[in-house]
Amino acid sequence: MWSNSVDKNLRERAEAVIPGGMYGHQSVRLLPDDYPQFFDRASGAYLWDVDGNRYIDFMCGYGPNLFGYGQPDIDAAYIDRMKQGDTMTGPAGLMVDLAEQMTALVTHADWAMFCKNGTDATTMAMMIARNHTRRKTIVLAKGAYHGAAPWCTPLRNGVVPSDRAHQIFYDYNSVESLEAAVREAGDDLAAIFASPIKHDTFVDQEDVDPAYARRARELCDETGALLIVDDVRAGLRLARDCSWARVGIEPDLSSWGKSIANGHPISALLGAEKARAAAATIYATGSYWFSAAPMAASLATLKMVRETDYLEHTQVLGERLRSGLNEAATRHGFALRQTGPAVMPLIMFDDDPGLGKGYLWNDALMKRGVYFHPWHNMFICAAMTEKDIDDTLQASDEAFKIVRDAGSIPPVEKLAVLSKLPNAD
Repeated sequence: MWSNSVDKNLRERAEAVIPGGMYGHQSVRLLPDDYPQFFDRASGAYLWDVDGNRYIDFMCGYGPNLFGYGQPDIDAAYIDRMKQGDTMTGPAGLMVDLAEQMTALVTHADWAMFCKNGTDATTMAMMIARNHTRRKTIVLAKGAYHGAAPWCTPLRNGVVPSDRAHQIFYDYNSVESLEAAVREAGDDLAAIFASPIKHDTFVDQEDVDPAYARRARELCDETGALLIVDDVRAGLRLARDCSWARVGIEPDLSSWGKSIANGHPISALLGAEKARAAAATIYATGSYWFSAAPMAASLATLKMVRETDYLEHTQVLGERLRSGLNEAATRHGFALRQTGPAVMPLIMFDDDPGLGKGYLWNDALMKRGVYFHPWHNMFICAAMTEKDIDDTLQASDEAFKIVRDAGSIPPVEKLAVLSKLPNAD
């Protein structure tokens, strides 16, 4: 029987000592009311909250879990390296090993730099592009997420106009809109930022249009700007290379994180030869950026990327989930919008502008041991099995029945707060 008494107690205590009770993407304040805020342990494809409820976790820690929580070989590499030395006065030699292996894996890359968070990597990319071109303006897609620093955070509380200066926005996948933004930037264009796919929140996902990707590459070549692909979220989930390798486009810089060490804290910026000198002459660093244990975990992760069929396995599971959900929804009289790659699905109801159906359905799934998200893309991890997918489909069938029997469902009131916040472009 599902319960949440321990979680409720922790939330009450957290309100007193943590601003807002929780912050950033880890806050559940915009999720259905009973979603757990605190968790106790994780293993493979599963997650247990502090009340002991187990979930098949389709959020995968918001992306880092690629091969399963606590994957033995990866964790053993991390622990062994910890015993030798982790955060030291200088980096371990395996930093060079990791740079060699990442540049061998990613076609466009000639060099690598390592940091901790995706925001670190995207911020370095911006700095390098400005250093390389001696220009200021960056062009970004509207609604795209590139991190939580003042220059890119989705909300503008605590941000001043100068933090967001020299930015021009375009519509993702629109060649015409991209060209207009580049014209507006004129001779000051330093870089075009692009997500590998459109994975914005609250809206349908889109795979990259090859024509848009090609034009982004051409515009950078014509102007001398750098093309940056932010692969922090999708890296290694769509390809064993930069995600735009699928459409034959090589960026100048690509940012990585989340899954590159299966959840251990490390991110990376990879770059082409043309940007090497600019990368060598910026100042960006952190005491924990050079820690050895996460690099050991990353090397073990890359070994599994090269030697296993994880990519094909997750694609098969994603398609199994997608087709099964469509069948279940149709049986109960619903239509779903399942957008994005099958390995990174976003699942929303048609005719549900206030997300009331989606919230009720996701809440019913959660209480049946399946952790879905109502407005953020999800993830398939390699530790999942066909049985996990089938169990998810069984739970979804029961959840669809609950939504069907509820009749008219009002919009989600808590989402009204979004319209009152100072949002990004």
